[in-house]
Amino acid sequence: MNILKKYLALSLTVGSLLFSATASAQEAPDALVKRISQDVLDTAKADKSVQGGNQQRILALVEEKIIPYVDFDRMTALAAGRYWRDATPDQQKQLIAQFRSLLIYTYSGALSQVRDQKIDFKPMRGDPSDTDVEVRSQVIQPGREPIQLNYRMEKIATGWKIYDVNVLGAWLVESYKGTFATEIGKSGIDGLIKVLSDKNKSRAAKNGK
Repeated sequence: MNILKKYLALSLTVGSLLFSATASAQEAPDALVKRISQDVLDTAKADKSVQGGNQQRILALVEEKIIPYVDFDRMTALAAGRYWRDATPDQQKQLIAQFRSLLIYTYSGALSQVRDQKIDFKPMRGDPSDTDVEVRSQVIQPGREPIQLNYRMEKIATGWKIYDVNVLGAWLVESYKGTFATEIGKSGIDGLIKVLSDKNKSRAAKNGK
């Protein structure tokens, strides 16, 4: 009987995961970003450890709620630009891993500042058949100017993924592209990997990891 119960529980779990994956794949890009954003804001506002600046909890929240919807492979390749083709598969893998960690720390820093913000989404532009779109929004803060926050997204087999973010008119990938090129010009791709790794180690030390 216990074996039967375990089998039924496993079947229900797998079924719900498959349903969630299918629903995510069918979800419109703006609806997906709205859902993620609201979920993150609600969780951050309700979680006392996040409000208290608990970096471990904030990092876990970013990993759980945001990271699954970001295409770090494409984001890193775009930031590396023409140098991406010169990197070996191992160097590409290391760049993706280090850039991913750097952005997680960046997202975590922003999340630790969440208080009474709200997000207002603009109407979507383009055709429903588009596979590369921009979702536009702004962060509303009491007593302050709204902050422009837009997302570039691509549709892949499993659904929509974010591959670039625009804050106050500056696209994240373009901002890092210059930094990447400068570091590669000075000390090659391995030099860039080391710079990113050192930054991540420094931030991890500050967070007590």
